[in-house]
Amino acid sequence: MSVSRDLSKRYRVDNGRKFRLKDFDPGDSSGVKSKRVAEKELPRGVEQLSDLQDKLYAQDRWAILLIFQAMDAAGKDGAIKHVMSGVNPQGCQVFSFKQPSVEELDHDYMWRANKCIPERGRIGIFNRSYYEEVLIVRVHKEMLERERMPPSLVTKNIWNERFADINAHEHYLSRNGVVIRKFFLNLSKEEQKKRFLKRLDEPAKNWKFSASDVAEREHWPDYMIAYEEMIQHTATPHAPWYVVPADNKWYTRLVVSAAIIDALEDLNLHYPIVDRAKRKELKAARVALEHEGRHR
Repeated sequence: MSVSRDLSKRYRVDNGRKFRLKDFDPGDSSGVKSKRVAEKELPRGVEQLSDLQDKLYAQDRWAILLIFQAMDAAGKDGAIKHVMSGVNPQGCQVFSFKQPSVEELDHDYMWRANKCIPERGRIGIFNRSYYEEVLIVRVHKEMLERERMPPSLVTKNIWNERFADINAHEHYLSRNGVVIRKFFLNLSKEEQKKRFLKRLDEPAKNWKFSASDVAEREHWPDYMIAYEEMIQHTATPHAPWYVVPADNKWYTRLVVSAAIIDALEDLNLHYPIVDRAKRKELKAARVALEHEGRHR
């Protein structure tokens, strides 16, 4: 049995008009019987993904862009690490978007992400992305002031304008062979607290903790509103969101794996077909190799 394509479909949102975050349970794991079953299935998914990625790279026609957004401690890094563990590093690129630099702030907010769009044949992963511009920048409006935009352009409509710009950008990419899949790892506030305490209790995890993580929890309701409106305005058939339950990491990883496999299988990937001229070239190469050294 391989990772079921149907597993991820219940979490897919490609029309956000009726989306409500409260309808998605962060602790849901109804698609899989137990952690043991999930941990048995994931390696099979990794194997499937490795095979599909190899064909993607060889065919050199499509590019895959995977975007991960979540609150701190939701498991973005772990999901990327485990799900992509079997992918050839040559065909995969991971970019993490943290606090923008001075140079990045002197450009439009899409600039730093546009430089990282994957090339054909490759899988690009954004650990956070331009969506931060309608999340953390929306919750902490002082960040908007640092972006040096002309004041006349910073209106009450700026978030809807950014949603429109993002939709246009993703539509453009999809029309040029970039397949986009977006993942919101839906973590509960209670589970985040447990994971923060674990980071404090275990010396090996202390480095992951920052005092600002606790401060951000005070803005939890604002973030949930921002995430909900983000998905409502930017979920489309060509760039859907997956609202993935994140309270159980083993389930999160399996759902993400299923969604990526689903996207790749829809492309009907195959190795390049060898034409007559190429077959003739290969035949000549075989003859040369088989006769090598015979006349010495």
